[in-house]
This record gives sequence, structure tokens and C-alpha cells, in this order.
Amino acid sequence: MQEILNRVDWQKQELLPVIVQDVHTNEVLMMAYMNREALQLSLETKLAHYYSRSKQRLWKKGESSGHLQHIKQFLIDCDDDTLLLKVEQEGVACHTGRKSCFFTELDSGSETMAVEVDTAAAYGVIDTLYHTILERKNADPETSWTAKLLSKGENTILKKVVEEAGEFSFAVKDDDEEEIVYEAADLTYHVLVALGYKNISPDRIKQELARRFGISGIAEKASRPS
Repeated sequence: MQEILNRVDWQKQELLPVIVQDVHTNEVLMMAYMNREALQLSLETKLAHYYSRSKQRLWKKGESSGHLQHIKQFLIDCDDDTLLLKVEQEGVACHTGRKSCFFTELDSGSETMAVEVDTAAAYGVIDTLYHTILERKNADPETSWTAKLLSKGENTILKKVVEEAGEFSFAVKDDDEEEIVYEAADLTYHVLVALGYKNISPDRIKQELARRFGISGIAEKASRPS
């Protein structure tokens, strides 16, 4: 196994670019990255594992959606620094529910591929909303509130976060259950916009919360850099 892993020129970069093709049609499905551990897991299991730069962790393709990629062939390029996977794709490759991640024309912005699977339930509302926010970065600010917020930049986004946090706090103080839920949703949305602006996946927040389980609040705070 180590001999195979060492065929990759890891000296150039720690993350190996990976192009993924349908083994039957040669259609390009997606592009992702593997670190050494992800490649080893992929070789051992013949199921595609990647390293997510946004989540900053390993992930198995289809771990949430069930849309696994069964690897039929590993091919490395002439410079030993890019990988091509030939896979049998269960379901769809793209988190948007499309067969391929390459469905938008660069010059016109038009979509060339229809949604085949509703992936919202599989990924959950938070992840789905976050990816929608990322997609709005390229939208017309005149047609999308999210795009307008993102176009105005950090200060405007943070003002909205502070404003919504205040409104949520007043709703709690007023003991208005319906308003608490409404304002909490507003606050969550604007926090996700701020995370999207910084390209920080909410999965990293989940990881941090998971890390804190079993650690007392006092000990956790004491462990933070001063």
C-alpha cells in the first residue's frame, strides 16, 4: 500500500486534485481533493473518500446522501500530481441533485442540466441553506437579498447579525415563543451568510460542538488561547 501511495508526488502539495468520471460514459462528474489518508481509504475500500477544504476533514462521498462512488480504476497523470477516478455513481454526484457538478455555462451563467434528486432532506436544512448562500455569491444583487448582503461586504453582514441577535434577545426576554422561533431563524440565516462570506462550512461548527461534548464549560474556556 505504501508503495502505491508513494507514487503520488506529495512534495508538490498535501492535497491531490482528483477528477471523477463515470466509468461507462466518461462524463466528468466532479472534482475534489484527497490527502494521503483519503487516498489510502479509497484504495482500501474502493469507495471514494476525499478531504474537504471547507469542512477541514475527511469525508466519504455519499456519507449523508447515500450517493456512493464505487471506484473501478485509479489513474495518475504524467506529473504524478493529479488523479483520475473512474467510478460507478450511485444516485447523483452533485449536492444540488444534478448528475454532474459541471452544469453552469461560464459565459452565460445558464444551467445545462436539470435537478434529478431532491437532496435537501439528505443534507439537512442548514447545509442546504449554506450551499444556497454560496451559490448566491454570483447572483444579481437586485434579485436576491442574500446576494445583496454578500455584495455589500463584511460590515453590512455583521450589522445584520448584531441586529438579529438583539431582536432574538428581546423575543426571549418578552417570553414570546412564536417570536423567539422567528427571530432565531433570522439570526441563524444571517450567521450562515457571515460564514458563507468567509467560506467557513457549518460542518466545522458541528465538529467544534462535538469536540466540546464531555468537556466542562470552565475547562473548555480555560483551554482557549488568551
